[in-house]
This record gives sequence, C-alpha cells and structure tokens, in this order.
Amino acid sequence: MALSRLASSSRSNLLKPISLALSLRRSISSSPDDSSTLTIETSLPFTAHNCDTPSRSVDTSPKELMSFFRDMALMRRMEIAADSLYKSKLIRGFCHLYDGQEAVCIGMEAAITKKDCIITSYRDHCTFLGRGGTLVQVFAELMGRQAGCAKGKGGSMHFYKKDAGFYGGHGIVGAQIPLGCGLAFAQKYSKDGNVTFALYGDGAANQGQLFEALNIAALLDLPAILVCENNHYGMGTAEWRAAKSPAYYKRGDYVAGLKVDGMDVLAVKQACKFAKEYALKKGPIILELDTYRYHGHSMSDPGSTYRTRDEVSGVRQERDPIERVRKLLLSHDIAAEKELKDIEKEVRKEVDEAIATAKESPMPDPSELFTNIYVKGLGVEACGVDRKENKVTLP
Repeated sequence: MALSRLASSSRSNLLKPISLALSLRRSISSSPDDSSTLTIETSLPFTAHNCDTPSRSVDTSPKELMSFFRDMALMRRMEIAADSLYKSKLIRGFCHLYDGQEAVCIGMEAAITKKDCIITSYRDHCTFLGRGGTLVQVFAELMGRQAGCAKGKGGSMHFYKKDAGFYGGHGIVGAQIPLGCGLAFAQKYSKDGNVTFALYGDGAANQGQLFEALNIAALLDLPAILVCENNHYGMGTAEWRAAKSPAYYKRGDYVAGLKVDGMDVLAVKQACKFAKEYALKKGPIILELDTYRYHGHSMSDPGSTYRTRDEVSGVRQERDPIERVRKLLLSHDIAAEKELKDIEKEVRKEVDEAIATAKESPMPDPSELFTNIYVKGLGVEACGVDRKENKVTLP
C-alpha cells in the first residue's frame, strides 16, 4: 500500500502542467524579427541548495527559438530512425536512445562554448550532435562503419569528438564522473577559464565514485559541474525504489546544487549559464535536470513493464520539450504552423539522406583491431592464439 502511494506520487510529479506558469514579454519590439530580444519566464522555479537561484527571466531571440525547434526536431528524428535501424538489425549491440531529453543538450550548448568540456554516459548520440558532430558520423558509428566518429569501433556507447571538447560516452555506469573531474582539474591547472559538465543518470547517482570525485573536486575548487539527468528510471527501477533521498541536487551536502526543469530548454540554458559562472568562482556544483525518456532504457527494454502507457503519453502531452518551443513560436507569431511542419519535413529528409550515405561507408579493415590501443612507435607486438600465424607489429 505504501509503495503504491509513493509510485502514484512519483508519477504525478512527472506530469506537472506548465501552461499556467509560462509567460513571455518582448523587451525590444513587437515584431518577431531575428534580432529582437525576448524575455521568457521559465515554466517552473529553480530550487537551490547552498546557493542562490538564477533569475527565472531568460533572454532569448526568435532566431534562437527557431534553432532550438529545428535542432531538437532533428535529434528526435535521428533517434527514431536509430530505433528502426536497430529493429532492422543494421545496428547491433547496445543502443540507448535520448528522445524526450533533447532540451538538456540543446539548452546546455546554448549557455557554453566548445572550449568547455562535456563527458557523459552511454546515452550520447544527441550530445555528440550538439557538440558539432554530423548525422553521417552518428549513423555510420551506430552501424559500425569507417565513416563513424570512432571509425566504427566504438558503436552507440562510445561517441567522441575531442576537437569540440566532447570526451565521450562511457559504458561503465558512473565512470565518466571522475574523468570529468580530471578534465576540470586540467582546466584549473591551465587557467583557461573553461568548465567541464559531467553528465550521469539518476541510476548512477548512488555510485561511490561520484562522491569520491566530488570530494576531491570540492577540496580543490575545480570548475566541475555534475549534471544528474534525472529521467526517473535507472534501467527499469524507479528512483523512489533505488534512492532513499531522490533529491539529487542536495546529494553533494557541502557542494551547492540546483534543481531544474530539464524539459524546458530555456530553464536548462539559464541554469547552465549560472552553473558555469558559479563553478569558475567557487568550485563544483550539482545540477539535477528533471527530464524523461520516451524509449525504454535501451533497445532491449520495451519500457512498459515498470511504467504505464498513460504515464508516458501524459508526459508527452504536458511536458514535451519540442512542443513547448512550438507553442512559443506559434503563440507569439514567430513562425506559422506550416513553416514548422516544413522544418520537420526537411529534418526527416536530412536524416534519410544521412542514413543512405552512412550505409555506403565500408566496415573497418580487420587491421583496425590493432590500432588506437598502444602508443605508436614502440614496436609492440600483438598475437593471436597461434603466435606463428597471427602476429603483427603495431605501428
């Protein structure tokens, strides 16, 4: 009985309506030209722990809102296409989709630069795209082709783009957090004025390595921002069943924290901007982004055994990040319905073309099994079971 009451309470929190909380005022012009500044109030207030809260009034522009809509629509379409490719057995192995959580990476990118670092878990396709990766690189990597961002050797869980400060998806739960704090250590050491965002899910929030890394980050005042993407289910386990205290933004105790509506792209933007300024001055901070995934944990999880279809559809209707931006664009005459439909058609075509191109990329040469393992030029030998027949000196 007690468990059912808790579950009911948890589900109701997922469906908080935003219509009454949303307001907008134009601070420059009543015409929706690209250069005008819009000030939009976030759908829900921020909740803080050991720090001030950022302003709920977020400055944006028609151009930025249109880019938010297009970029999130592109990510949504990309993930839906990945679902189809997986079911067609063109993608093998693990595959964790991000649809529903697009506002997190889009809002984050709007607040930072490519000199800031991001490191995340295995749900990494959209984060890679947000860092400047291409659709062809995404689909080629998913299908294990040479044109992939990791030359087809990483697959879904190991996207990477060092030149844009993206240090990858990581398959070991929570392992990216201490690595992210290491990146922040390097940034502080070099005094470059940048920060690192280390993303993890609510399922990883109970990992011991999180608290060990956070302790050192706090001792050294590292510019590390630990981002808990709380989609409310660690695999198939609801947060209230796994965490005695699911207020993840308070988990740092002595470290500041901020709870954010992760389905509101402007709230994410504002929170990440605040967190970057805070971390550069005072050290680490935790952001808990309240979000939701529409797919199951991975493609092997139907996502329907531990939550109801009504719950998923309810979040889609009340909190979907793309629909929120669509309503803003329409209600304030920034775009017409047909224009937005045309964008969605363009996005669909763009994804289809990228898939076709990725399919033409060849599989990696078998010799690639021996590359990217050891430092070059050391004359290291790799052998098979039979040293005489299967032996190679690595470059």
